[in-house]
Amino acid sequence: MAPTKFRKFQSSDGEKVIEEEEKLCQETKELILSLPREKGWRTSYLYLFQGFWCQLKEIEAIHSFQKHFQAKDSDVLVATVPKSGTTWLKALTFAIVNRQHCSSFNKNHPLLTSNPHDLVPFFEYTVYGRHDKVPNLSNMCEPRIFGTHIPFASLPDSIKESNCKIIYICRNPFDTFVSSWFFVNKIKPKSLPTLALEEAFEMYCKGIVGFGPFWTHMLGYWKESIDRPNKVLFLKYENLKEDLNSHLKRVAEFLNCPFTLKEESDGVIENIIKVCSFETMKELEINKSGTFGRNFENRFLFRKGEIGDWVNYLSPSMVEKLSKVIEEKLGGSGLSFRVN
Repeated sequence: MAPTKFRKFQSSDGEKVIEEEEKLCQETKELILSLPREKGWRTSYLYLFQGFWCQLKEIEAIHSFQKHFQAKDSDVLVATVPKSGTTWLKALTFAIVNRQHCSSFNKNHPLLTSNPHDLVPFFEYTVYGRHDKVPNLSNMCEPRIFGTHIPFASLPDSIKESNCKIIYICRNPFDTFVSSWFFVNKIKPKSLPTLALEEAFEMYCKGIVGFGPFWTHMLGYWKESIDRPNKVLFLKYENLKEDLNSHLKRVAEFLNCPFTLKEESDGVIENIIKVCSFETMKELEINKSGTFGRNFENRFLFRKGEIGDWVNYLSPSMVEKLSKVIEEKLGGSGLSFRVN
């Protein structure tokens, strides 16, 4: 794929790209001149940066993150494929880590008054999302908990080389695709046309999706979880839905803060499950009226949270095509997903 350079387009679409480019620092402006690009899902274009697809504004934030972030051994990183249970896993992780300080799930509990993305900020959107300065993170309470969609290979060396923990979750690609398509059409700028299901599907199968290809994203963390199980805990959305209780125990043990017998008998795990449930979070005022930065309304983060909803949207030929992609890209890795 030949790299595409910026040009002075006459269309409103092109004018938006120029406007976005002008907000970037000079180093990033020079970098993007060499990057291949394709039509984006909710932006004019996605750019192939370090082997994965992302938006212009994400490139600068990720570059700053890679350059400046210094991990601590006590840090916890929630890494996810977009639309794979990110909000849920952030809430669960925050509740587990902070249960000694937030033991009572009363009306003032952080998870009942704040969106999980505010409590567990994204590196690429929140922490390094501002172009005007590098944040000072030294005064954050420990353990610090962060979130990211960035593939493992592009994480800073300080994360890879430290003893910090990474909890990763992915989801059946069929459900991930459908969830992504609905989400994008809800939050995209009004200036962009609705993204058709068929067009989005073709892009997805080619790997052209935010932080994709999805198979590269999954395999990076999957292989690392096998090589360093004490470093990366690999989870599947479907497994959490089927047996959340045991998986919360697994996460707590991985983070070196296992539940005590007294906590279990006192119903601490059940309380965490309830307060972090899809039903509870969806009905919270912060998630019905709040916003994620200036990007979109929090309510768009909660659609169905179901397993297998893709059967209502994908044709038999689509199912066959994506099944072949999954087998081709993940076959032999030991990582698989149930289709039926």
